[in-house]
Amino acid sequence: MQDPENIVTHSVGLPRLNEPAPFFRAKTTQGDRSLGDYAGHWLVLFSHPADFTPVCTSEYIAFAKAYQQLQAQNCDLLGLSIDSNFAHVSWVRNIKENSGIVIEFPIIEDLSMSVASAYGMIQPSASETVAVRATFLIDPQGVLRAMFYYPMSNGRSVAEILRLLAAIQTSDQHSVATPEGWQPGNEVINLPPVNRYGS
Repeated sequence: MQDPENIVTHSVGLPRLNEPAPFFRAKTTQGDRSLGDYAGHWLVLFSHPADFTPVCTSEYIAFAKAYQQLQAQNCDLLGLSIDSNFAHVSWVRNIKENSGIVIEFPIIEDLSMSVASAYGMIQPSASETVAVRATFLIDPQGVLRAMFYYPMSNGRSVAEILRLLAAIQTSDQHSVATPEGWQPGNEVINLPPVNRYGS
């Protein structure tokens, strides 16, 4: 029988852009999930400090409202905190009762903090006992393409995550770059040809 603790495989150090995201297998509110389950899909993996807190609740409501848009962009959502599944489920029910918003995506139970540690979500200068607000954008090949860390006191912008996902997908599909504040439909920047001889 498999150990019920989260399983994470990762080398020493924080995750780095354009390298494989740390592998994990973990319990969630919707059964076991692993990074491999999301192969072929984009994934927004995000952490929050604690269930039942006002800032975290506002973020989950925003993610829930954006969920269908993310799904249309071939992107899944996966939340995480070091709270138990029991706390997660109670919180999700509380959100529905108080706002009418249904949280359709799973939330990782990370009591051992193993997934949070592998992704650098535990920041001792902020807290040694909870995960900070962090967001990771992982591509269909399991490569980490973007990451954000936020102060404990301030919520993230879900609109910016949606914008960045669209920008990276556009860059990948058309071999272009996008300028500051780019939105879908705006002009893009053609990348200069690469001189493979370095001159």
